[in-house]
Amino acid sequence: MSFSDASRLLRDAGLPKWTLLLALSTALVVFLELFALPASLLIGPMVAAIALALTVGKGKLRVPFWPLQFGQVLVGLMMARTITPDILGIMAKDAPLFLLFIFSVIAIATGLGWLLTRWQVLPGTTAVWGSSPGGASAMVIMSEAYGADARLVAFMQYLRVVFVAVGASVVSRLWVAADGAEPPPLVLFPEIDWPAFAATMAFAAFCAYGVRRLRLQGGTIIVPLFLGALLQGMGLLKIELPMWLLSLAYALVGWSIGLRFTRSILKHVARALPRVSACIVLLMALCGCMAVALHVFAGIDPLTAYLATSPGGADSVAIIAASSDVDVPFVMAMQTGRFLVILMIGPMLARFIARRSGLAENPVKSLSGLD
Repeated sequence: MSFSDASRLLRDAGLPKWTLLLALSTALVVFLELFALPASLLIGPMVAAIALALTVGKGKLRVPFWPLQFGQVLVGLMMARTITPDILGIMAKDAPLFLLFIFSVIAIATGLGWLLTRWQVLPGTTAVWGSSPGGASAMVIMSEAYGADARLVAFMQYLRVVFVAVGASVVSRLWVAADGAEPPPLVLFPEIDWPAFAATMAFAAFCAYGVRRLRLQGGTIIVPLFLGALLQGMGLLKIELPMWLLSLAYALVGWSIGLRFTRSILKHVARALPRVSACIVLLMALCGCMAVALHVFAGIDPLTAYLATSPGGADSVAIIAASSDVDVPFVMAMQTGRFLVILMIGPMLARFIARRSGLAENPVKSLSGLD
């Protein structure tokens, strides 16, 4: 093969564009980390992919199927790692209290999502998935499996993550002196338990293949999350996920979303931004009222109650809670419990609202004019 033929092959494969995407993603992650922005490892690659898609990419780049499938499974395992027996024990001990406030926050978020759907701010059930106060990355991945537009869901979810993180940080600093504690540094290359890492990779590959083989909707999150948490709780699996591997998984998910953005979609996002932002602020205010109720009727200290009822962004809430004088296990139990509930009932809620709103459940058709 001649040099010119090899060069043409590389151009056709999009290698220079992938190199540019990787470099831009790395630069954005480093920049966002300077401000300790939550989910920077996913938001950075997603923003970089959007920029590339709107300039030199022109819709020609796509993340290959199997790397994306594997990356989504790793995100599910990352969430499974947080579901420890201690947290489940706290939830079981005060189950009525947890269920009451978990379903109250979900009801508020779902109601706002229904309003955005009725007002047709966003098409189909996209607003319902975008308003779901669960794990942002999980909701984005699952929403696409159930027919919503992942680009707009990601816009809503990560906008809320930023709002909630900033709000929770401000409240924690104003309410309680945080003793000068700082968020833990980002360690990309920690020491690795190699036998546990090998077992984790084998289990992830098994989940990715099984989900594909059985054609399970949303399975790339649900299967590794529940099976991984079960095996971890039984002591049969230690989930070993070094940060460099999670960074790659986040990048794959962020790229898969960002590379599908078009100018029409971006214009739609700009038009929806004021109303979506207003709904996020209203959701935070109503969840704050729930925190007051949790403090008054259950005797939970105010800051613990506020962080426990914050609508989403469990990872950022965990960092803030760790540097504040709060009941961290209670906060994480409430956040984890709400995530598990919304994971189970999210598809049902989306279908219900689609029927009640008289809109098509599959919004992909309604977005055909935006692509």
